[in-house]
Amino acid sequence: MALPAVLATPAEHARRTPDKPAIIMGAGGEAVTYAQLDERSARLAQALRDRGIGEGDQIAILMENNRAYLEVTWAAQRSGLCYTAINKHLRPGEVQYILDDCGAVALVTSEALADAVTDLDLSRIAVRISVSGDIDGFERYDDVLAASEPMPEDQAREGREMLYSSGTTGRPKGVRKPLVAAPFGDPAAPPVLIAKGLEMRGALDDAVYLSPAPLYHGSPLVFSMSWQRLGATVVVMESFDPELCLELIERHGVTDAQFVPTMFVRMLRLPEEKRRRRDLSTLRSVIHGAAPCPVPVKRQMMSWWGPIIHEYYSGTEDIGTASITPEEWLAHPGSVGKPMQECHIVGEDGNELPPGKVGVVYFVGGRPFEYHNDPAKTAAASNDRGWRTLGDMGYLDEDGYLYLTDRQAFMIISGGVNIYPQEAENVLSGHPAVADVAVIGVPDDEMGEAVRAVVQAVDPARASAELAAELVAFCRSELASYKCPRSVDFVDSLPRDPSGKLHKRLLREQYWAGRETRVV
Repeated sequence: MALPAVLATPAEHARRTPDKPAIIMGAGGEAVTYAQLDERSARLAQALRDRGIGEGDQIAILMENNRAYLEVTWAAQRSGLCYTAINKHLRPGEVQYILDDCGAVALVTSEALADAVTDLDLSRIAVRISVSGDIDGFERYDDVLAASEPMPEDQAREGREMLYSSGTTGRPKGVRKPLVAAPFGDPAAPPVLIAKGLEMRGALDDAVYLSPAPLYHGSPLVFSMSWQRLGATVVVMESFDPELCLELIERHGVTDAQFVPTMFVRMLRLPEEKRRRRDLSTLRSVIHGAAPCPVPVKRQMMSWWGPIIHEYYSGTEDIGTASITPEEWLAHPGSVGKPMQECHIVGEDGNELPPGKVGVVYFVGGRPFEYHNDPAKTAAASNDRGWRTLGDMGYLDEDGYLYLTDRQAFMIISGGVNIYPQEAENVLSGHPAVADVAVIGVPDDEMGEAVRAVVQAVDPARASAELAAELVAFCRSELASYKCPRSVDFVDSLPRDPSGKLHKRLLREQYWAGRETRVV
């Protein structure tokens, strides 16, 4: 069904399909209808305004995935506010840094995070709300809603998320995008244009969208809200479990979903009988991003789910995007697609490189943004021609398809040779004994850096010198020896956040402690 001329909002869907579920919690099964989502978010929006929170002000959300999460973000979105979703796994000092840096004047949290917030200095945060349980100094969410009238629709204005980078290469920075002061649902507003892109891809309002990742991350949050602009039901997993994920697809007739590659790996590692017992035939389109997907993993997923797996490459900064269809990927395996903006590959000397040569990926155009409170970092994202980069390395092929090799900060320099660890990671991830892997540069007196693999084994009992030698040999059968690890360390788990992003900085710091280090 096509959308009306003015793109739908929760209020529009509440009028058209009031009893349709807007949210279904995966494990708990709680449901929020569009009528409830609209009324509750409008009541919270008015309550925030009554407490002096005005357009352009900053609020913070520190919660686990729960039924109120999207109610709160929609309240901010329709109030013209900037809102920052904070990773619930951060330590109190890290949370404090983000609260102080973003200038939050309101904080919404939950009983599950009570221990974390009690250690914070909240003296500058005037409005504090707990969506569940009693927390000293916080108002109860249901009481706040009950005492407020819904904000009138004609007073609603589009807000904007201000999310913080994951901090994989340093301290996180807020990505601030300009507010447009547009009426709620204005077709020209950037959040609306994102949803419009889904509609142009063929998304329908009968869709059931599965969001298996934490909502405090950019893509899960933005995609979930965009699907709700289209009238879809969003199934939110409290946390990712591969077996439950397949069950939810079958139970709710999921049509569309978004994953990260580590989720693919975890589902592929399930026993064959558990993978095959579920009916996944309702799936129409699956998209993945956030981290590189090894070619063998994606081929296995295509073999299992069919040619329905799309891929995109982007960043919170919105300065450049690429996407690739299943059919294109099968013809260009390993590519993240053709850039939607003008794209250039730049070498160390600042000159543009020809097809097939690896350099820093730059884009021309994109949406405006700045790194909050860090003009130097904002300026560093641009070169002297005004092209901007996310800090990724890669190359373009003769057909204009983009391939990523690694983050610029993670490149290994061994004996003066540049080595991109993603190549070895992609190979090693295809070994049946490997559950997860990171390849990093470690100190070496002769070469400066040596290539080392840090591996989580599928069966920890197999972690041994023999398996290490087998993995090195396996890698050397596919890649030049200088690109392959000279040694392997086994660990119980790698420092990934729930979105699948690997915090290599934390891993590298363990090896470079006390040494002159290239960790940035």
